[in-house]
Amino acid sequence: MGARTILLIEDDLNVYHGIRRRLSASNYETHYAPDAVASIAQARLHHPDLILLDLGLPAGDGFVVMDRLKLIPELSNIPIIVLSGRDRAANETRSLRSGAAAFLQKPVSGDLLLKTIDRLLSKQTRSADAAGYSVSAEPESVQTFTLSR
Repeated sequence: MGARTILLIEDDLNVYHGIRRRLSASNYETHYAPDAVASIAQARLHHPDLILLDLGLPAGDGFVVMDRLKLIPELSNIPIIVLSGRDRAANETRSLRSGAAAFLQKPVSGDLLLKTIDRLLSKQTRSADAAGYSVSAEPESVQTFTLSR
């Protein structure tokens, strides 16, 4: 099996480069989309194993992206981790109800981000091995964190 792929949907280039470096150092292949429109095209092109999604995007927010992904059968089961600097109280529950597997508050520590990614991808692999299909689109109960650098 080759490197696991992650689509990072983020409009802040500084955040993108920091996360990309951390993911690359952990042997993840990354792809990038700076806005809601490009995110769907990149997801179709690369069919990532996981999506890291910012809520505050140009051309439609992260909730629009999750709604669109649900409508595309081959993309609807990709686990999504929402990374947001927006108000946690107002966005965490909505993110999980919209299909996110996890919600992490920015700024996110690299270690916790990697642990969350590894947990979701490990679950995905176990489900695929055991049942012959990928993870269900149902959001799981997850613990969320407010992180600092």
